[in-house]
Amino acid sequence: MEGVANMAGLANAFSGIDAEVLTDPFSRGRYATDASIYQIMPQGAILPRSMDGVRQALDAARREGVPVTARGGGTSQCGQTVNHGLIVDNSKHLNRILSLDVENRRCTVEPGIVLDDLNRALKPHGLWFPVDVSTASRATIGGMAGNNSCGGRSLRYGTMRHNVASMDVILADGTEAHFGEVNGWDISTSDPLAALKTDLLELGARDAALINARFPKLNRRVGGYNIDALVPSNEPNNLAHLLVGSEGTLAYTTAVELKLWPLVGQKVMGVCHFPSFYAAMDAAQHIVALSPLAVELIDDTMIGLARDIAMFRPTVEAFVRGDPKALLVVEFDEGSQAENLAKLLNLEEAMGDLGFAFSGEGPRWGGVVTVTDQKLQADIGEVRKSGLNIMMSMKSEGKPVSFVEDCAVELKDLAEYTAGLNEIFERHGTSGTFYAHASVGCLHVRPMLNMKLDKDVKTMRAIAEETFALVASYKGSHSGEHGDGIVRSEFHEKMFGREMVDAFQEVKQRFDPTGFFNPGKIVDPPKMDDRRLFRFQPGYAAQDVPTHFDWSAYSGAGGGFQGAVEMCNNNGACRKLKGGVMCPSYRATRNERDATRGRANTLRLALSGQLGDGALTSDEMAETMKLCVGCKACKRECPTSVDMAKMKIEVEAARVEERGLTLHQRLVGYLPAYAPFASRLPGLANLRNRSGFMRRRMAALADFAPGRALPEWSAAPYRDGEATADAPDVILFADTFNRYFEPENVRAAQRVLAAGGVNVAAASGGGRPLCCGRTYLSAGLVERAKREAERTVAALLPHVEAGRPIVGLEPSCLITLRDEVPSLLRSDAARKVAEQAKMLEEYVAEASADGRLSLPLKPAAGRIMLHGHCHQKADGVMPAVAKALALIPDSEVETIETSCCGMAGSFGYHRDTEEVSRAMAEISLLPAVRAAPSDAIIVADGTSCRHQIEDGAGRGAIHVARLLDACLA
Repeated sequence: MEGVANMAGLANAFSGIDAEVLTDPFSRGRYATDASIYQIMPQGAILPRSMDGVRQALDAARREGVPVTARGGGTSQCGQTVNHGLIVDNSKHLNRILSLDVENRRCTVEPGIVLDDLNRALKPHGLWFPVDVSTASRATIGGMAGNNSCGGRSLRYGTMRHNVASMDVILADGTEAHFGEVNGWDISTSDPLAALKTDLLELGARDAALINARFPKLNRRVGGYNIDALVPSNEPNNLAHLLVGSEGTLAYTTAVELKLWPLVGQKVMGVCHFPSFYAAMDAAQHIVALSPLAVELIDDTMIGLARDIAMFRPTVEAFVRGDPKALLVVEFDEGSQAENLAKLLNLEEAMGDLGFAFSGEGPRWGGVVTVTDQKLQADIGEVRKSGLNIMMSMKSEGKPVSFVEDCAVELKDLAEYTAGLNEIFERHGTSGTFYAHASVGCLHVRPMLNMKLDKDVKTMRAIAEETFALVASYKGSHSGEHGDGIVRSEFHEKMFGREMVDAFQEVKQRFDPTGFFNPGKIVDPPKMDDRRLFRFQPGYAAQDVPTHFDWSAYSGAGGGFQGAVEMCNNNGACRKLKGGVMCPSYRATRNERDATRGRANTLRLALSGQLGDGALTSDEMAETMKLCVGCKACKRECPTSVDMAKMKIEVEAARVEERGLTLHQRLVGYLPAYAPFASRLPGLANLRNRSGFMRRRMAALADFAPGRALPEWSAAPYRDGEATADAPDVILFADTFNRYFEPENVRAAQRVLAAGGVNVAAASGGGRPLCCGRTYLSAGLVERAKREAERTVAALLPHVEAGRPIVGLEPSCLITLRDEVPSLLRSDAARKVAEQAKMLEEYVAEASADGRLSLPLKPAAGRIMLHGHCHQKADGVMPAVAKALALIPDSEVETIETSCCGMAGSFGYHRDTEEVSRAMAEISLLPAVRAAPSDAIIVADGTSCRHQIEDGAGRGAIHVARLLDACLA
């Protein structure tokens, strides 16, 4: 790392520019990696707020002699976005649509706009940008142009190169220029770059024969510079196409003009099942003859891993029949459903002609599962798009490694090429995973290797050399989608020849003679196996820190904690801005630090000593973790299941052990301990909310946000003696929050269960009320939480063994029994309790379905609008909520698509996080509630969710139990 003085000097050099400037070690570490195997510590990172900020940053970097690497989502597979100079992050601020011409299907955008955001804006106009990469939720247009991205439907729409009309850029010397179509050499003499553009066209004319001989004749060739765009032809030359795929090495992009397409209509899908991988690869050429929209491969490894991931399991079960060795997912969009269905019949006939039938056996088994349901098609698409992360969900230290990731060959050679690849892998004692773009002969291929082992690094090198030789023998492309970066640039001479590499050098020299932009990519690269550039460098090791949860499914120090942290592969799914929950704090701040990826990288660097002594318990680490709300969405929505909620608890526990508790942590953590006493004097306990002086004092002493009203203590808290059936069918678990603040919810649940013919007894510990330990965990008091959990499990176990489910109301508490408690206690008793712990809605839905409960319900008084608690979403409870509400006659239920409400327990009550809490709620929840009809019933099970809705929208929200109770006939 740079010394403190050097970092301070760099910060001073960039002071006063219109940008956020990050030069501290923690921030630099978060920008040292992308989705590749590489890690290079930059001198700093800058997030320009405007294009003036970009100009100022480039001028300052030029003066300081610091090279510049532009970055979007940071999802590059080959190390394109890591370097030792200055990282310029476009994604936070430079993300506008600058112009839109609907009639001519054109738009111009800033480089930091995310593809999904762009397409959401285009959809009302009936348009979209069709380079549909799997990382569309976080990939930026600038990054896609830099890599010449392709996507799953390139068979129809082509690559970025085919869909970029022009680009505005800043050159290495500060000159601003426009690159687009030119007619021959008819370049205006007033163009300040007339000489450069003419020179480039002359290079193309000079090397036309060489380019024609050496460039692969494939849709999927993205290696090297696109100097074939300079060759004379009957069509105008588009000089922007030379910049596409240049990986930020030639210029800094300020605007990209894109060609747009009409939206895809109602598609259909045929999932072709094959008994062998070879059979699927051989069939691809015949299926493509049917002119599909896309043909995507899913192999048996990916199927098996997806079945083990909660968010994908139901989808896999819906479209996979039997135990295929490979699937080809074929899409058709013919403009009408009748034509679509005719294409599916053609597909079934083609599979039959190839000899496959579900009635067949052995090598003849196979067939087509047709999918016309749009929702299931979208879900299948998500499984395919998540292929990389699904493959990386393996918990072993060996992982599928990207380095021969996306070679491309002609379809006629695909089966033999992949067979040759498997022979190479087998010869080196490993195996590979295969998925993605069978339609264009470009498969994502990853051998299983452990990049911490020198022997596996040597194996990687040998496999790369043999694979690229195999690709060359088929006249294929060694880089078919993900670009060159560090991992493939050194192989250009093998693929293109020395003369062509010299031509690439000439292009770089003309644009950037000093190596100002992203040095070491495409030309003058380092060795791909230089371990000094790896994320796991020689000598890499993690500290064996004490941990509390069960991390034994993973490898490494801290009982596997190291391996769990290293599961983050930097693919950036946590940076999505719509859909699902993850990551709510990133959605509010757009800071890399506040995404799950940013936290995981910081943890990894701290555990491995790369951030200095004491990094794990430092103030910088506390800042890194501060905005994590423990929503658990990452555990479910990150396909590698990076469980940052549990990781944060480990970090909090380490800090508390070293530094002790703040008063705020004491008041939050020990709530269950003092609640029985506070509840006896509710007037006094609630005084803070009514006194401005008390609010200010509580803010000064305990950091409670003075603008927030705290939950009100009830004058009639719930008592366990209110439900004492001698032969109970269920045990009602009254949590601390509902017991003392909203006991009417517990009583409503009791009445609902009784009305359904269920005998209810309240869970009791024989003394003070039972507690799941949730508040103690949030304060880092893990040992105290463990004692509470042991007491609760001991009290509940006899009921569970007697066959009585444990029914709870507060998602954060009930799901603590299912999630943290078994991991904390590691006992059979805890696992048994977890298996029988159910949310009220889960029990109501299940018991109603099998006849154990029959509720006499009348229609609700208005439309029901449902907001799900994060833990309900993360633990798959929301379908049960919908089923329970569907029991209400004539019910009209609208589920509000929301991320975290932002209150998140005590998060929204802390004065340091109140602003972000409100920002999270304003993303989708509060606007939806404000827009709801006045008679709409707002339903939210989470105590914190209800308070956020009341506080931010002035609308009362109720628990499902209260709604069911109100609808009892």
